[in-house]
Amino acid sequence: MSDPLAVARTRRLDEAVAQRRVLVCTGAGGVGKTTTAAALALQAARLGRRTIVLTIDPARRLAQSLGLETLDNTPRAVTAPGVPPGGLDAMMLDMKRTFDEVVERTAGDANRVQRIMANRFYQQLTETLAGTQEYMAMEKLADLHATGGYDLIVIDTPPTRNALDFLDAPNRLTDFLEGRFLKMFLRPGFSAGKAVGRAVGIGTGLFMKAASRLTGAQVLDDLADFFQSFEGMYEGFKSRAQQVYRLLQSPQSAFVVVASPEPAALREARYFLQRLAQEGMPTAGLVVNRMSMPPLVLEALDPEAAAAAAAKLARGKADERTVAVLLGLHAQRRDSARREQRAISAALHGVDPHALIEVPLLPTDVHDAAALLRLGEWMVGDPARA
Repeated sequence: MSDPLAVARTRRLDEAVAQRRVLVCTGAGGVGKTTTAAALALQAARLGRRTIVLTIDPARRLAQSLGLETLDNTPRAVTAPGVPPGGLDAMMLDMKRTFDEVVERTAGDANRVQRIMANRFYQQLTETLAGTQEYMAMEKLADLHATGGYDLIVIDTPPTRNALDFLDAPNRLTDFLEGRFLKMFLRPGFSAGKAVGRAVGIGTGLFMKAASRLTGAQVLDDLADFFQSFEGMYEGFKSRAQQVYRLLQSPQSAFVVVASPEPAALREARYFLQRLAQEGMPTAGLVVNRMSMPPLVLEALDPEAAAAAAAKLARGKADERTVAVLLGLHAQRRDSARREQRAISAALHGVDPHALIEVPLLPTDVHDAAALLRLGEWMVGDPARA
């Protein structure tokens, strides 16, 4: 029986880049999601596919890597080697502006739109409420997909503590909007002053996150006005979330899970791969960044013979001592590589990542289009050549 991981290592992300309409890059924070998303988008654009990469990361890494001064809620053209003019756009999600666009599209009345946007609770909701960013990422994905202007949309998911938040948070937000708070604040004869104890007694974390930032006697009046203004719009929010969920489950989409070789990041990657399988969402592959990879010419050395040679050379002349140091460094890197391989095998036991791409630790940060192209070729091109 063949080793499933050995088979996965022979695969690349070429099919996903060449054929899918949506690629979602996700994983724990700090593992290289933004860089991976940009590199895959560049590869698709070089194939002649009109592509856009959407980042949720405010750290400007994507803009800098693509040679742009800034990114915002408007697609900006990217110029890169091998990419035809107009072939690649990039943008960064503006959560508040996207939420405003949803309200403008859904409310249907200019006075209602103005009332909602002037509400203090709405202003806090669009900036701080847990789940809002992830929901708005799905809204922007739905907009971009509906326009039909792009062959491929690459999404760099939010830098959340838990990668599963991207799937869970939109439902938490819509549940909040149509749950017990809605019923309470739309109740006939509602009185803000009499409802304080009742609202606090509910103890909902989402309420506390937003309401705790509002002070003064008007807080519950603002809440009541907010929910009353949104009456009749909740089904639209929920329907939109379900629509995008179905898109992510369809063969048009695929998830690229990104990790580093650290056990914590690999455990989170395992959980996410399992969750994708449970939800029936297609997985393109797992990318493990910053792997220790000794040069193949040295990897062929017998470890015991290399250690004996290093000990002997360490007592020799200056150039021999230099070789001994290099052999010692190689031994350390070889040991690190083997620990990482054991960690990957343990994390993926019983889990099929479909494709497993192990990206070597690079000597410098990926900070320009040329480096992104090399990274993309490693993930998409022939593994033996890479």
